[in-house]
Amino acid sequence: MSFGHQHSHSDPAAADYAGHRDRLLLCCAVTAAVVAAQAVGAWLTGSLALLTDAVHSAADSIGLVAAVTAAGLMLRAPSSSRTWGYRRAEILAGLLQAALLLSMGVYAVVEGVQRLSSPQEIPSVQLLAFAAAGLVGNLISLRILAGVRRENLSVRAAFLEVFADALGSAGVMAAAVIIWLTGWQQADSVAALLIAGVIIPRAAVLLRETGRILLEFAPRGLDVDQVRQHILQIDHVQDVHDLHASTVATGLPVLSAHVVLDDECFTDGCAPEKLAELRSCVAEHFDVAVEHATFQLETAAHARTERSTHA
Repeated sequence: MSFGHQHSHSDPAAADYAGHRDRLLLCCAVTAAVVAAQAVGAWLTGSLALLTDAVHSAADSIGLVAAVTAAGLMLRAPSSSRTWGYRRAEILAGLLQAALLLSMGVYAVVEGVQRLSSPQEIPSVQLLAFAAAGLVGNLISLRILAGVRRENLSVRAAFLEVFADALGSAGVMAAAVIIWLTGWQQADSVAALLIAGVIIPRAAVLLRETGRILLEFAPRGLDVDQVRQHILQIDHVQDVHDLHASTVATGLPVLSAHVVLDDECFTDGCAPEKLAELRSCVAEHFDVAVEHATFQLETAAHARTERSTHA
């Protein structure tokens, strides 16, 4: 006997995304211009710091595009072939960000260390001009997002990403000024290494988090053993098996389980009442509230007929 949890797929966050989409689109356009300017500047000057910052900005622009895409995709209703819609698109974008940041960070470390002993001649004035242009673009983006950064988690994340880009541009400007005033060419490599020191840990965290979701690990903060114990404490529950928990996308944990009830629950009509208790248990008793939960209620005799079960 199965009972499914019917839950509306409408998401109040979708309205927030739609309301801030124009700001995110404008910020995307500005960030893309910054990336283009920095890439041209890195090619003309040979600056490793500017190249590293350009890739950093490019990765953040992917995050902005993902936020804008989520704004539109979250408004699309799921279909029979895409039962969760495109909610996982943000996870794929995060994986791309992580791969781009990690590869560039490692390259910057290797190349930066080599350039410390064999520095490359960097035209400081050109470097300063391109870094300043990037900083101006970052400041424009910060201004666009400043007024709404506290209203939406996605916009707040975009604001922090652009702020990190601005710090990177400021670091490149500092290196350009040092080269200009002292002629110490290694300042470019030092700036690249500092930027790499910021993006590599961030890439590692992003890779770990996207990996957890794609591999369908239990949602962070949800102890499945505790869930099992809570369920077993409900009256008339004999056993729990095939208990699985995972995350579809940010803020969307899901859970399913087979729950064995006393036989009388299926004759005296208390099964629906037990189902309500189960839903309440996973939605209210843990740090991670699971609103999308599916429980299969069954008798002990039926459980014994199942060919294979998991703990």
